[in-house]
Amino acid sequence: MKKLIIFDLDGTLAKSKSPIDEEMADLLKKLLEVNHVSIISGGDWPQFQKQVLSNLPKKTILKKLTILPTCGTKFYQYKKDWEELYEENFTEEEKRKILDSLHKAIKASDLDIKKTWGEQIEDRGSQITYSALGQEAPLEEKKGWDPDFEKRRKIVEPLKKTLKNFSIGMGGTTSIDIVKPGIDKAYGIKKLEEMLKFNIPEMLFVGDALFEGGNDHPARKTGVDCIQVRDAEETKRIIETIIACNTENK
Repeated sequence: MKKLIIFDLDGTLAKSKSPIDEEMADLLKKLLEVNHVSIISGGDWPQFQKQVLSNLPKKTILKKLTILPTCGTKFYQYKKDWEELYEENFTEEEKRKILDSLHKAIKASDLDIKKTWGEQIEDRGSQITYSALGQEAPLEEKKGWDPDFEKRRKIVEPLKKTLKNFSIGMGGTTSIDIVKPGIDKAYGIKKLEEMLKFNIPEMLFVGDALFEGGNDHPARKTGVDCIQVRDAEETKRIIETIIACNTENK
């Protein structure tokens, strides 16, 4: 039986930048009664508070939940309150190099984006994220923009040449995440192994972007068992199965 269940957030537990729904919140509460749970996402800490933590039911066992924002470059654990245990921020030189390369790749892609909602580029300290339609774009606008990831690949491919020493992944519906060299969801999983003392075979990772180039794909490098999902509805069925199996084995 798996002791630690690790989830991606957007596209896995919730729609992009949207709160988890009531059914998902209740399932996570029940899952935390039988398993340890971790959530790793490209979003920063405030996004987790908005999408997940503020929507969990009362009496949820938060001490069994760990949060890894910005693809594992930050690590939060609950004791008497939420505490940040580490943070891997960019240097100013690294930021300049990333932003310069990103602006050039965006211009060369010639995507002809006619309307944006909010800023397209967000500095999250330990991660720089490009959201093609803007950080505040409506979900309905984002869903149909790049479902096959082909538009974003026009930006990612040149970035792989100019930012060879950085990790670049496509997540959510319109975003590209850039993190420090060697720091991605594989790094986060290794940190979970180190800090929570669970072995890789005791973990399960669930995500919607486990394909080559997706921001969940680095998880596969760790050897952790992975389940690819289409959306949050499929994740719910997986959680129900895990809860049922744990209950039967008690």
